[in-house]
Amino acid sequence: MSVWRSASRCSSILILSAIAVCAFAQAPSAEYTPEVGQSGKDVVWVPSPQELVDKMLDMAKVTPRDYLIDLGSGDGRTVITAAKRGARALGVEFNPDMVALSRRNAAKAGVSDKASFVEADIFRSDLSPATVITLFLLTELNLKLRPTILTLKPGTRIVSNTFRMGDWEPDQTVELGCDTYCTAYLWIVPARVEGRWKTAQGELALKQEFQKVS
Repeated sequence: MSVWRSASRCSSILILSAIAVCAFAQAPSAEYTPEVGQSGKDVVWVPSPQELVDKMLDMAKVTPRDYLIDLGSGDGRTVITAAKRGARALGVEFNPDMVALSRRNAAKAGVSDKASFVEADIFRSDLSPATVITLFLLTELNLKLRPTILTLKPGTRIVSNTFRMGDWEPDQTVELGCDTYCTAYLWIVPARVEGRWKTAQGELALKQEFQKVS
């Protein structure tokens, strides 16, 4: 009898231990909350003001026909806002916690079917499918991306919060009256027309510097 009671007691302990382990494994972890100014791979994280996000998408004339790629997508607000306008949108973000947060935010906004996020390096990502690219980086990072951007389809719209593209002059600049990071710049990727062209009137030599042709 004592052997049976001992075995029964051991079985009960094992069952209770298994239940405790399962309960611990299934307990929800604290939801990740990013901090403004936290370090990232290339820049610290500072969210774009929502009113500037709206203006940036207005400047790019985002429609349901567009495919937007946001470089360094943070908490996903630009991608989600574009998806709410009917566009398909992709956020490229190096921080896996931010990627997971963005996916949760997209689900809460009901746009997971149009808004997607990947954990990736912006400098190693394929930008060719984009019709619109948005970014909130630093000027030196914009310049590092510029050669790739200039190879994209002519007409691709590039919109940057605050930081420019060096000597590539923007096609449009908008300033809002918010507190910080309230300037948006728009560039349209130009077609390459530099060279010698034969016309009915003779040969035409064109020089090109970004969107300026002479």
